[in-house]
Amino acid sequence: MKKFLRIVAIIGAIIGAMFASAGTLDLPFAWACLGIYAAFAVTILFKIDPTLRKERLDPAPGGQDRNLRLAMLPFMLGCWIVAGLDVGRFHWSDAVPFGWRLAGLVGLAASLGLSFWAMMANRFFSPVVRIQSERGHHLINSGPYRYLRHPGYLGIIGGPLCAALALDSWWALLPAAGIAFLIVRRTTMEDKFLRRELEGYPAYVEKVRYRLLPGVW
Repeated sequence: MKKFLRIVAIIGAIIGAMFASAGTLDLPFAWACLGIYAAFAVTILFKIDPTLRKERLDPAPGGQDRNLRLAMLPFMLGCWIVAGLDVGRFHWSDAVPFGWRLAGLVGLAASLGLSFWAMMANRFFSPVVRIQSERGHHLINSGPYRYLRHPGYLGIIGGPLCAALALDSWWALLPAAGIAFLIVRRTTMEDKFLRRELEGYPAYVEKVRYRLLPGVW
């Protein structure tokens, strides 16, 4: 019940940030985005490995970059607040084309789906950077990890960027870019850490060359 209430509290904070800043509830694409996020959160709660769920909700002591989620929070809320101010009150963007908004909605679902796939394949997808010895941590090279070394992070980056478009706000891309920066930083740090600490990872790097974007990086 506590886990479910935590999800409700997070979604409630997002709803409050968006609609209070917009001054209206008549934002169909915002409701669609919230529905996608809610479905993703509930699905994770009930479908991922129970030990991973515990690790993600309450990471074990130790590890690096433990404050990433706290650092991301103002940018996450910023996406919704800026979008609300933009589309509801000031109309800075002068309307994102409908096709882009629809593409953003589809991209949001795809991004969250990619992160979910990564969590289902990788029971060690912790929010902190550490070797989870107590859980038998080993190399994962199945699922989306056959193609990218950090597919879940690509989903985390894509979600806010796509949501900004779906929310009809070019300006909301700015706080979304802040999230992208933090995740790219985490990806670089974690990749170096795993090369040093995780058995088999250097050989995996030779086979799966790209961290986030095939053919790019």
